[in-house]
Amino acid sequence: MIAIVVQGYWAAGWLGASFKAPGAEARSAEGVPIFVEDNGIHTGIVLPKALLTRRLAARFKPADLADPRYGRHEWLAVGWGDRAFYIGTPTWADLSLSTVAAAAMGSDSTVLHVEHVPAPRQGGSVRRLFLRPDQAARLVAFIDASLGDGAPLRGYGGWDVFYPARGRYSAIRTCNAWTGEALKAAGVPMGRWTPFSGTVMWWL
Repeated sequence: MIAIVVQGYWAAGWLGASFKAPGAEARSAEGVPIFVEDNGIHTGIVLPKALLTRRLAARFKPADLADPRYGRHEWLAVGWGDRAFYIGTPTWADLSLSTVAAAAMGSDSTVLHVEHVPAPRQGGSVRRLFLRPDQAARLVAFIDASLGDGAPLRGYGGWDVFYPARGRYSAIRTCNAWTGEALKAAGVPMGRWTPFSGTVMWWL
């Protein structure tokens, strides 16, 4: 029975991703560069710090890092998700059935994962996009609206940190669905529902 549910969910996710969401705008070959990265579980959006609003720049500060020297990097990688799932599963090797089951039931305890990184290189699990200034502003506004209140939480290493976020996580609205929503807010062509990392990257 469990296998049938999992297979049905997997099929539904790819079906939902196959339909283009409304509001998509033409892709550009020039403009503001951003990147989308995929670690096999979580997708994240990588953008230059120069795009941040004053509020976000003040919140995503190097002093929050275990090693503030990483704050010298000029790019941020941002993702959203369930607190327990995100913090506890940096790789597939850390994934457990109990964590997946708990997250699938839904949680209001969500976080933004923010990494201070050098400029990414396109290729493999990293895709580059170009946005017009108005599209980049909408993307940043979406990230800003996802940021909650509260103290930062220790990340995986010296370069990253978690911040309390807004929004409810569930099997319907996963970390990858959030990435898809963020890109759709910027007008990037994307599937209607993107629950898996592959369903996001498929469109890029």
